[in-house]
Amino acid sequence: MNTPESNLFSCINQQLQQKLLKLGIRDELDLILHLPLRYEDETRLYPIKDIPDGKTVQVEGVIIHCEIITRPRRQLVCQIKDSTGILYIRFLNFYPSQVKAYSVGTRVRVFGEVRSGFFGSEMIHPKCRIVHEQALLADTLTPVYPTTAGVTQTTLVKLIQQALKNNHGAECLAETLPETVLAQYRLSGFKESVWLLHQPAPDAAMTLLQSRTHPAWRRIKFDELLAQQLSMRMHYRQRRSYQAPALQEKNHLTQTLLASLAFSLTDAQKKVLAEIKHDLATANPMQRLLQGDVGSGKTIVAALAALQVIENGYQVAIMAPTEILAEQHYQKFLSWLTSLGITVSWLSGSQKKKQREHELAEIASGNAMLVVGTHALFQEQVQFLRLGLVIVDEQHRFGVHQRLSLRLKGNQANWLPHQLMMSATPIPRTLSMSYYADLDVSVIDQLPPGRSPVITKLIDESRRNEVIARVREACHAGKQAYWVCPLIEESEVLQLKTAVETYEVLSQTFPDLKISLVHGRLNAQDKSAIMTAFNQGELQLLVATTVIEVGVDVPNASLMVIEHAERMGLSQLHQLRGRIGRGSEAGICVLLYQKPLSQIARERLRIIFEHTDGFEIARQDLKLRGPGEFLGTRQSGIPMLRFADLQKDMELLEAARAAAEHLLRHHSEAAQRHLQRWLGEKKEYLRV
Repeated sequence: MNTPESNLFSCINQQLQQKLLKLGIRDELDLILHLPLRYEDETRLYPIKDIPDGKTVQVEGVIIHCEIITRPRRQLVCQIKDSTGILYIRFLNFYPSQVKAYSVGTRVRVFGEVRSGFFGSEMIHPKCRIVHEQALLADTLTPVYPTTAGVTQTTLVKLIQQALKNNHGAECLAETLPETVLAQYRLSGFKESVWLLHQPAPDAAMTLLQSRTHPAWRRIKFDELLAQQLSMRMHYRQRRSYQAPALQEKNHLTQTLLASLAFSLTDAQKKVLAEIKHDLATANPMQRLLQGDVGSGKTIVAALAALQVIENGYQVAIMAPTEILAEQHYQKFLSWLTSLGITVSWLSGSQKKKQREHELAEIASGNAMLVVGTHALFQEQVQFLRLGLVIVDEQHRFGVHQRLSLRLKGNQANWLPHQLMMSATPIPRTLSMSYYADLDVSVIDQLPPGRSPVITKLIDESRRNEVIARVREACHAGKQAYWVCPLIEESEVLQLKTAVETYEVLSQTFPDLKISLVHGRLNAQDKSAIMTAFNQGELQLLVATTVIEVGVDVPNASLMVIEHAERMGLSQLHQLRGRIGRGSEAGICVLLYQKPLSQIARERLRIIFEHTDGFEIARQDLKLRGPGEFLGTRQSGIPMLRFADLQKDMELLEAARAAAEHLLRHHSEAAQRHLQRWLGEKKEYLRV
């Protein structure tokens, strides 16, 4: 339905088509589903004397005075009069044509919010049009649509009405759901719902329409959630149709590694490991998301899963988003696996040609059984002999296409490797039921024993000297500290400049301490040398950008200062804070902030101060930002929900889940029609 160019669209000029594309409108169905943001009631007129302050109303009257005044600023001020009183209208931006049109004696209808002004009741920049006496009122509520530069409300209304009324539009409005489903979930018809939302009757419940709780909105949201659930379920089933190597537990190497560890696994780690081992032993590709808060021990679980694959003669690829994290994984896996006789390979974008060629040969020959790397693993020249498992750490940082290309490296005909995705950014339940519904999810909901909670302190920039004294004291007492530079999203160059300046200032402030600087622009060798020196206690203070956000593990580092914490997101603050308190001593995280604080920054700092549980922080973060920003899907390509709100529409999400299962079992054709309407060509994005 989304691909053929419809008659209506072939009549629209190219320039307007380009502008409509910015609104996501490509065809008649998109026009029909371009639903109003809000409504204006132009079906009635209010007498001027009866209008309560702060109410948005429509008034009709005759202009009795109009002039341009210049103080306090240039503006056009008119007085309009009806049989009950006088209302002032003010235009701060206006054209000469308006001055000419709004002459004394002209009858106008104005729509806007009435408030008390210097001279009495007034409207500022109302919608204003010239009418003749006895002009008819609107017979439906007036929809106000999302728009973009160069596309007026009038143009949208005209196009949407044409789409609704032509033959192709009638096809777009056909019912996709069986009568039984409509009855079971008390849903109104699709066609009736769409018409009502575009043209509500004057007596329609305005509050229900504006709050999107009207039965017509309920149907639209249900359909959207149902399409998402159907898509996820179909991909889940589709995955079951692929083959993967069935990798049975052999437990020789795993038992040897467990015996060599200085710690025991927690019950939560044992539980998720059992789930992963069970999946690896089946002949269908695993696609499991392993969630665990910062420091919950995901890496050792990944290592034990990798050993089950290696014991069966297959290779494992581990991908991390940054070189620092990838190298940290590499060092950790080397220390765990070399004594077991396993060759661990390392691939990064900054390797010398000779070393890279050697590593590629090791991987292609199958000699390297475990390969750790960054996005360099995606490149075409990386060929595996027998890839059995792909582990993606901090999976939300990779785009859909990147994750897909790595999975397809093991693809031989109908065969795919197993996939384990790890995330220290916990996914709230509403998201795991919707955007992650095609994955199996394991959660490590327990921290290793002996971990002390990190104490968070909020300190105003004006008390910087106290913080400096605290850092000096900690370092002289044999501890190590991080000083995290402010985040400057607009410019990487500016970010680097700030980091270098911070390092220079702190070097002068602490001449008695061994200090170094690490940032994203350093070459891999220097970065690695600095991190190794810090890890071995040769450095006391590490000045860093947010490159240390994930995976860095230095048990002796117990103090962190984060500058301009108000600029950072909750997930980032929680990840950074997780870098300390990894030893036996409690960590202290100082969040330096600068006033004035925006409302959202104040809220973020309150949440991070009050909570240490990553799942609670993620839930609050989702509330603050909505799923789009939370998931980072602007990069990853998942079609976002346009109408449903996961926070408010939980009951509909539960219903859509049940309905999706029913449709796939008993009405597969209806399920396909429904998916085609809502996702069209976007369905493929959800494969990964």
